[in-house]
Amino acid sequence: MSKKAAAAEPRYIAQNRKARHDYQILQTWEAGIALCGTEVKSCREGHASLKEAWARVVAGEIFVIGMHISPYAQGTVGAHDETRMRKLLLHATEIRKISREVEGEGRTLVPLALYWKKHLVKCRLALVAGRRQSDKRADVSKREAERDIKRIMKERNQR
Repeated sequence: MSKKAAAAEPRYIAQNRKARHDYQILQTWEAGIALCGTEVKSCREGHASLKEAWARVVAGEIFVIGMHISPYAQGTVGAHDETRMRKLLLHATEIRKISREVEGEGRTLVPLALYWKKHLVKCRLALVAGRRQSDKRADVSKREAERDIKRIMKERNQR
C-alpha cells in the first residue's frame, strides 16, 4: 500500500459499535471537535470512549455529551474534566439542517467514531432512529441467510 493510500484511511481513536446495533442510521456528517491540549494528547494514546455519548443542539451549536477522554498521564494539575460537554465544529447551515432533522419523532444524534484526519481529530456524527428488537432479529437472520448463500455458491464454484 502506498503512503497516499495509507494516509487517506482514517486512524480510529474510538468507535461506537453498539450504536450501529441499537439504532438505524439515517444520515451521517463529519465534524471537527474542540478539544484542549491534554485531551488531544490523551486521544493520541487511545484513551477515549464513546459508549455513553450522544449529542444535542444547544442555542445554534452542537455539543457531545457523555464522551469520556481520560486525563493525560503526564498532564499537570489543571487537567481536563473527563466527561465535559465538547463542542462540535460544523458550518451554520449544517447545524440548522441537523436541528430540523432532530426535531422528528424518536430521532437523536449519536457520535459513531473519533478518528484522525491528517493532524486533526474528527467526529463522525449520525442522525439515528431507535430500533425495535424484531428489527434487530430480522437483520441478524438476513445476514445469516446471505452468509449461507455465499457459502453454497463458493462450494458450487469449487466443483
